[in-house]
Amino acid sequence: MILANTQPKNHLDRPIQFLKGVGPRRADLFARLDVRTLEDLLHHYPRAWQDRRETADLRRPAADGLVVARGRVLGARVIGAGPSLALYKADLATAQGEVAAVWFKHFSRRFDAFARLKKEVREGAQLWVVGRAEGDLVSAREIRVEEHYPLDDPRWPLHVARLTPLYPLTEGLSQRFVRERVSAALELACGEVRDGVPAPLAAKRRLPPAPQALRGLHFPDDAAKLEAARGRLAYEELLLLECAWVLKRRQTRGLAKGYGYEIKRTLLTPFRRGLGFELTAAQKRVIVEIFDDLRRPYPMTRLLQGDVGSGKTVVALSALLLAVENGGQGALMAPTEILADQHRATLDRFLKGLPVRVASLTSRVPKKERAEILRRVETGETDLVVGTHALLEEDVRFKSLRVAVIDEQHRFGVRQRATLRQKGRLLDLLVMTATPIPRTLALSLYGDLDVSTIDQMPPGRTPARTLLTAEEEAFAAVRREAAAGRQAYVVYPIIAESARLDLQAAKAEYERLKSRVFPGLKVALIHGAMPGKAKSKVMDEFAAGRRQVLVATPVIEVGIDVPNATVMVIQNADRFGLASLHQLRGRIGRGAAESFCHLVADPKTPEARRRLDVMAATPDGFRIGEEDLRLRGPGELLGTAQHGELSLSVADLVKDAGLLAWARADAAELLAADPTLQRPENALLRRRLGALYRDRWSSIDLA
Repeated sequence: MILANTQPKNHLDRPIQFLKGVGPRRADLFARLDVRTLEDLLHHYPRAWQDRRETADLRRPAADGLVVARGRVLGARVIGAGPSLALYKADLATAQGEVAAVWFKHFSRRFDAFARLKKEVREGAQLWVVGRAEGDLVSAREIRVEEHYPLDDPRWPLHVARLTPLYPLTEGLSQRFVRERVSAALELACGEVRDGVPAPLAAKRRLPPAPQALRGLHFPDDAAKLEAARGRLAYEELLLLECAWVLKRRQTRGLAKGYGYEIKRTLLTPFRRGLGFELTAAQKRVIVEIFDDLRRPYPMTRLLQGDVGSGKTVVALSALLLAVENGGQGALMAPTEILADQHRATLDRFLKGLPVRVASLTSRVPKKERAEILRRVETGETDLVVGTHALLEEDVRFKSLRVAVIDEQHRFGVRQRATLRQKGRLLDLLVMTATPIPRTLALSLYGDLDVSTIDQMPPGRTPARTLLTAEEEAFAAVRREAAAGRQAYVVYPIIAESARLDLQAAKAEYERLKSRVFPGLKVALIHGAMPGKAKSKVMDEFAAGRRQVLVATPVIEVGIDVPNATVMVIQNADRFGLASLHQLRGRIGRGAAESFCHLVADPKTPEARRRLDVMAATPDGFRIGEEDLRLRGPGELLGTAQHGELSLSVADLVKDAGLLAWARADAAELLAADPTLQRPENALLRRRLGALYRDRWSSIDLA
């Protein structure tokens, strides 16, 4: 007797091309979405869920016009609508009366574009239609159909009469096809999914099993079950993230950098005396925190956050000078040439008369000059280097790089930090951001970093008053300030006019402002597409007072310090994020005179209006940062590079603050009890950590 092989197959690892209905061609399309196996498909989460329960009153469709109706076809016909367009129209008898359902197709003489519809949507057929109300349903009663499902198709319950998942797609894959493949994968493989959360933690937090959560996320019975499923999977993502951060911090602190610092005061004391102002208590406290870090045996990794104008650069320069005092080198990296140039000007001003050799390294440095700079950096003849991403290039070699500072941290990711760090042997790293966020959130966004906060502004800084005004009123303010001997910015969201964007553009508006609005004033233009030397020339002229009005794009968002500029006009202000608006506003209010920020906008959404109201209500960057998180989520603050490192598909660091607190506490407890996750109950968590973060964060080592 031959016994059948009763060993269960591992469906999770099965290539997706062998799932019924997929095949090699569609498998290639799924691969564009990083879906290659059935397990990948189970974790290809919906981007949204649409309420497709039957519309209760056809006279009142959903706010977005969505209509879901069920009915019997009374009759159907093809109607020509032009040389290349035709429509198929069916009259449906529903519980609320007759409705016309319309499908649009490109007309073809080579084949019948409506062949399938004629089979499925024929007289007497029962079907669901999902679409948008065309015009006034009360009178027209017409639905432009997006999807339809005959009642004799057993798969219709996946698509209608429920909360229906909407997936990220690529061209060639439809929502209907992906939904049905996900459903098939759930039936085949969901039972084999193992729980990444160790059983003791799952019991402690009363979490549903992973298979149940996956089913509830893809095809939820109701909103409450959807949120329970999402929360369960979000907790697992956050637990993995927090475990990765704990391991990364532990590894950093397990490294001996092999050098130390002595506060010799040969540079720091004359630097402090020559500033011409007294440091705030917050600056002094943060400098102590940084110096304490620097003198520890392991490398410093610290985040310095503070509002625009709070004095972060002076604090960073103190750390760089401590390195130089001790025979080392320092590097200051900024995301734009304008900001790098501003930092260089600031260093030149603060270090005047001190024996500190400074060089600038950006992409526009001429080849011959660059070669000489690289030589001096490599031989140690240069003490401090200020630059952009150019500092990350392979041919930039330091003799003894000790301290690196990265400004505008949210523009860089973990990998860029690691690349810069490799320029020196276990160097000390300070990263700065002018987008302050709550400390608890900062610990998750930048979990390998300790956090210092400058929560005090220097005396004499007068916050700019922010007003929602009409354009003419704002321009009148520019003329008044110019007549008083002061300067102004006028900011536009884009460089050139676009047929796709109904926005004012800097280039065209510059010509109008120069010739018609401010004919007696000296007006200049700056934008990101200009060559570096041209941008520098414009900024130098504006800073020197030779130009009264600077027309700009958001290229001036960071790195511009002109105390005589007292008014800013931001056009189409509703199209900017809160963080950008606050950064732009930070370019004024840098002198003794009162400053004004005029927001010119016509907000089309409640969120846009809310952003403008928040800007007008507060100058506090911390409040603005929190509100930005609520309105836009962490992606706007993080930037693509940083956000992409976190590997979060369902978790929301703002919405899931409670889950985040659980995950942080549980990760610390778990790794305290089992430092390398060797216990059997932690084996799957260990494997997933390695798979997610080993390649992204090269220092994550679970071997």
